[in-house]
Amino acid sequence: MNKIRLIIGREYLTRIRKKTFILSTVLFPLLYLGLILGTGYITAKSGRKMHVAVIDSSGYFTKAKIDSLNLLDSSSRLSLVTASASNLESNLEKSGYDGFIVVPATVAWDKPLPFLKLNTTHTMSMEGTAPVQSKINALWMSIKNEKLGIDAEKKRILEQNNIIIVPENIKDRKANSGVATAIGSVSAILIYIILLLYGSQVMMGVMEEKTNRIAEVIVSSVKPFQLMLGKILGIGLVCLTQILLWIFFILIIYNVTKLTGKADAMSSVVGGIQDVFTSSNMPLILSCFVFYLLGGFFFYASLFAAVGSAVNEDMREAQSLSFPLMMPIIFSVAMMTAVLKDPTGSLAFWGSIIPFSSPIIMMVRLPFGVPGTVPWWQLGLSMSLLIAGFIFTTWFAGKIYRTGILMYGKKPSWKEIIKWAFRKN
Repeated sequence: MNKIRLIIGREYLTRIRKKTFILSTVLFPLLYLGLILGTGYITAKSGRKMHVAVIDSSGYFTKAKIDSLNLLDSSSRLSLVTASASNLESNLEKSGYDGFIVVPATVAWDKPLPFLKLNTTHTMSMEGTAPVQSKINALWMSIKNEKLGIDAEKKRILEQNNIIIVPENIKDRKANSGVATAIGSVSAILIYIILLLYGSQVMMGVMEEKTNRIAEVIVSSVKPFQLMLGKILGIGLVCLTQILLWIFFILIIYNVTKLTGKADAMSSVVGGIQDVFTSSNMPLILSCFVFYLLGGFFFYASLFAAVGSAVNEDMREAQSLSFPLMMPIIFSVAMMTAVLKDPTGSLAFWGSIIPFSSPIIMMVRLPFGVPGTVPWWQLGLSMSLLIAGFIFTTWFAGKIYRTGILMYGKKPSWKEIIKWAFRKN
């Protein structure tokens, strides 16, 4: 036990003293937040505002209506023109328009508007033409309102008279589906990144020691299983330290915003942070987050260590052997959208029970409420199977590690690696 403790201390202190650990601890939350906000900003600003010519043969689309709508909606620009379609088609690029629409004379205001073609010089996506479609529909709606005698006041009443369905959990009245979706998504993505990042660190550490023949010296004093377990626990403690520091930063932000109140320009941000803490069982979510993060790490890290022990210095060998281990993690993130849509469905249930995917899928489900969405027995079963899972993978990987760490030469196949696990002593 003392030998394992020495290995844990060596792995932990070696990594936690590195500048990269300090920088990643401080910068990762900022970069993650910046990535989310920056992506949204770039998406909003990078959209091209199309200038579309409208050739109207029906008489419904007037210049006054189009100019009025252009003032209200700047996402795209419509212009009523008298040129023929053939003339525009041959001179579209020189005319200054990005495309043109022809409204046929057969259009009737009391019938559905037919499909109208947006003629352009290049193929466009549905997302790119959506602002133009929205604007044409708004224009068509105003024409029908005018024909039906619906004035501005009646239109305002009609637009306000919409029923909004707000989901409410009768077992947890404070629950907020929007906040739950955000917490579940962020938690799942964080676990996904950390599993791949720290799992790769375990694999690279084992490969480095094997390549430099350090492992041969160490295993002369300790058993290979002790070496593997100490390395996994040491790197796991590094991961836990980083997570606890992130949680500490979150609590600081929460308390600062709580003291700031809602009197400044950041009131919407402050209110959003307050909603996260008031509409969710944060102590349960944070404790489960730590459990599933560590449980998932121990489950996968032992397998990554086994892969690292089976290969030599060739990174391509490590990538090809570790790819099957990454697939369940990637597949779990791919399931996230379906689970968010139905967190009580069979896919969500089995995904949160099976140890290969439970660290990510259960954290997607938990913010929606316990025991409302996730019964206590499901949470207990999921945790129990994950514990049993990483005990099994640690034993399984330890058998592989014992043989692979001292073997050199050609890359073994998965068939040979599995034989090592069931080889008798």
